[in-house]
Amino acid sequence: MEKNPNLTLTGPDLAALLCSRVCHDIISPVGAINNGLELLDEGGADADAMDLIRTSALNAAVRLKFARLAFGASGSVGASIDTGEAEKAARDFAVVEKKTEISWTGPRVIIPKNRVKLLLNLFLIAYGAIPRGGSLDVTLENPEYDAVFKLVVRGKMMRVPPKLVELLSGTLEEAVDAHTIQPYYTVLLADEASMKIEILPTPEEIVFVASSI
Repeated sequence: MEKNPNLTLTGPDLAALLCSRVCHDIISPVGAINNGLELLDEGGADADAMDLIRTSALNAAVRLKFARLAFGASGSVGASIDTGEAEKAARDFAVVEKKTEISWTGPRVIIPKNRVKLLLNLFLIAYGAIPRGGSLDVTLENPEYDAVFKLVVRGKMMRVPPKLVELLSGTLEEAVDAHTIQPYYTVLLADEASMKIEILPTPEEIVFVASSI
């Protein structure tokens, strides 16, 4: 398999940009927790403040657990991960976001961690393709061997992520930054897992497919 020519970031740069991405994802709920505590300190409505703190703490915890699987080491080199953990992380993520219905079809098996990380990163991309919410159907076919991961999104104002298209087509127009590191990492994971990514858009849906080469 020929390496994607766009995958040029050094290890330190990749690590720094991924850290920035994770911090961006959790700073909002953590900030909301702080706001709730300030409300309590000022003698504000206790019930409202505690509701804000509980909701924001759950949001932060879910995002951190998702990031641990999607971006973290999750074990030693060569480790494997249960696809059931990926399913729970994806469902919990959608629950706290409260705008997209998730369906998940496929066997619960132990597979190489890079495949699970690819699946979760492709989930994030598919989720972002329907910014106003909708439905996201995940199907895992033969995940242990000649794996095929298929994610289908439907919703209002669907959009194919332009940076992912650029990365896959080999025509990267601007340097990767903290806002675009996630699709870059997804393509890198596909390369590492010997899988290819395809995007199949129609007026009714967008299909993202990762399949073994």
